[in-house]
Amino acid sequence: MQKRNKNMHIIVFEKSIFYIKIFLKKIVFISVLVFFCLSSTTYAANLDNVNDSVKNLENLKLSLPVQTLIFLTFLTFIPALILLMSGFTRIIIVLSILRNALGTPTVPPNQILIGLSLCLTFFIMSPIIEQIYSSAYQPFLQNKITFPDAISYAEKPIKKFMLSQTRETDLAFYSKISTIEIQDANQVPMKILLPAFVTSELKTAFQIGFTLFVPFLIIDIVVASILMALGMMMLPPTTISLPFKLMLFVMADGWQILLGSLVKSFQLN
Repeated sequence: MQKRNKNMHIIVFEKSIFYIKIFLKKIVFISVLVFFCLSSTTYAANLDNVNDSVKNLENLKLSLPVQTLIFLTFLTFIPALILLMSGFTRIIIVLSILRNALGTPTVPPNQILIGLSLCLTFFIMSPIIEQIYSSAYQPFLQNKITFPDAISYAEKPIKKFMLSQTRETDLAFYSKISTIEIQDANQVPMKILLPAFVTSELKTAFQIGFTLFVPFLIIDIVVASILMALGMMMLPPTTISLPFKLMLFVMADGWQILLGSLVKSFQLN
């Protein structure tokens, strides 16, 4: 039996090595294929002319595969940028703090919190989306405006929303760091507005989370004091306080109050 088990282990090991070799060969083949696809249409340059090539970089045209690669790489950052420029940050942080305050770190699960945050974000941003659709997207499809004009028209409602939620102190802070003087709030560059907006959203989310955490913290303190008075020091207070916190949250219609307050906190016009 021992020899048989040993032979089985050897066979499994040899098969693993065989499949690993095949996998590595495929990777090498794909890498070589991609390399030749990228290099077949690019401009070649001699090593002696490197300095001249560096000076003439503005006249260099990228090949179609390289442009496609850059475009696909940029696409991976678009969802994160869209979420950062919306109310998603504030909503997901507040809901996560609520989950920890209730003492249920896994309920609701992350998928539910993210889905609920996306739904609320879409509800809050729907007026901005409608403005972008009517002022930028439709005219661009009808060839009434150019693509740069469509970008500038789409940027206006987004910047207006972000400015309405951004603290002046955060704008001044990032303006001071970047050594750019802001004369008019409507002319704030996006490289300053975006980090200032995210910082303000984090501050607001933590402020809401603090006010949300206090009632549940009081329940934990009361339950812990009662257990200590009864001499039940080995019993975790969170286990006893959990049903009381859930009952308080449900009886107070906590979901409606919380989600309604989150929507109203964005000062929609």
